[in-house]
Amino acid sequence: MPDGKHLFGVVKIGERGQIVIPKEAREIFGLKPGDQLLVLGDEAQGIALVKAEHMAQFAMQVLDAMRGGEKK
Repeated sequence: MPDGKHLFGVVKIGERGQIVIPKEAREIFGLKPGDQLLVLGDEAQGIALVKAEHMAQFAMQVLDAMRGGEKK
């Protein structure tokens, strides 16, 4: 795989709709119990998981840019 790209294998969805994120993926992305993940979906592309804190930081950067870079 190219640098920074990973294939972690296959996960199975349980009866309650839960999946287990492979240990290597949790380690690489620093995922810990209690972390919140945002589930994004595109009907043509599929599903993506993003750490909620990263999405919040991104949203704040977008809002800051929309305000012309002014800080509150």
